[in-house]
Amino acid sequence: MTQTHRMPWLMIVCATLIIMITMGGRQVTGLFVAPLDTSTGLGIIAISFAIAIGQFTWGLAQPVFGAVADRYGPGRVIATGGIMIAIGMALTPFVASEWALIFALGVLSAAGAGAGSLTILIGAASRAIPAERRTLAVSLISSGGSLGQFVFAPLTQVLISSLGWVSAMLALAAAALSTLPLALPLRRREGAPVAAAPVGAKTETSLRAQMRTAFGDSSYLWLLLGFSTCGFHVAFLVTHMPGEVQICGLPASVAAASIGLIGIANLVGTLSAGWLSVRFRLKSILFWLYLSRSITLGLFLLAPKTELTFYVFSVALGFTWLANVPATAGLVGKLFGTQYLSTLFGIAMLAHQVGAFFGAWLGGYAVARYGDYTWMFVADALLALLAAVVSLPVREAKRVHVQPA
Repeated sequence: MTQTHRMPWLMIVCATLIIMITMGGRQVTGLFVAPLDTSTGLGIIAISFAIAIGQFTWGLAQPVFGAVADRYGPGRVIATGGIMIAIGMALTPFVASEWALIFALGVLSAAGAGAGSLTILIGAASRAIPAERRTLAVSLISSGGSLGQFVFAPLTQVLISSLGWVSAMLALAAAALSTLPLALPLRRREGAPVAAAPVGAKTETSLRAQMRTAFGDSSYLWLLLGFSTCGFHVAFLVTHMPGEVQICGLPASVAAASIGLIGIANLVGTLSAGWLSVRFRLKSILFWLYLSRSITLGLFLLAPKTELTFYVFSVALGFTWLANVPATAGLVGKLFGTQYLSTLFGIAMLAHQVGAFFGAWLGGYAVARYGDYTWMFVADALLALLAAVVSLPVREAKRVHVQPA
């Protein structure tokens, strides 16, 4: 096996641990909504809006930091992001106004998480991985987000219950600093091997030319649309799952357990998506993931809201939670190569977070206006169905199965 065909395991392990920390800390934000409301008196709509701004900022930061990483390397970008997360989370317990909360949690911390996001990590790893193994590697890195959600959700709830929400938030800030040493193996080294571009792909000489090509391709636009509906879904549930549990008269521990179950189920789902990616077309994987998500949401609406219902719902939904990331990133790499993958996938994540903004914000508005989240669940199910439909026209060659001699 040649050097260029070996999997860079140290890079993959470090990238997985980084996303475990940066995404795990973000996915438990919903557990702080009620304590923040009680402590600051800002109200559910204001807090939801600050979190929604954070969702959008996280997405907006990714193509920006992706372009910086494409030019100067990802190591410094990731380290800078870890420091920003720590400062933002450390400031959050001391805010006294909606604007201060928006700055600490919605801008500073969220932008830092964008610098240590899947966009940067996938771009860094993809350059050192051959095309046939790229989606599998992406699924391994993406699984770190699921593992982080599984670990951080119950741990954060225990810290909130035993030490208070301020100590829990400061603990997350301290955890963010551990990304600094983990970023070292992801530094760009001169002369390091780079995975070859797909056969027949055009070599772009500038980012502007690559962007023009991408936005002129309808397949890329379909991917952006589908990914934005995913953002709506993820942000709504991770922010307002504790609120739904409370409305149903169940203890807060059910919300923490549900978020953790989503994480561990998505670990299985993401790795399964990576395994399937070498056997089936990526757009077919996206179609079935989005369709199953729509069906799961519809069944949850009809089911009695017991602890068991929440747990079964979380496992079923978690299997598809972020399992679409490897397929989406893989399709972007197939369509346009890896030279500007951090930037192009960063734009896809921005589209994801535009949807996330509305998922987090409208969830707070819906419960304040109507007293529950019924209409949000209906909208979520319909958007997932839309994402399944728009995955079908994405351009992707059929897989050719070669029979062994």
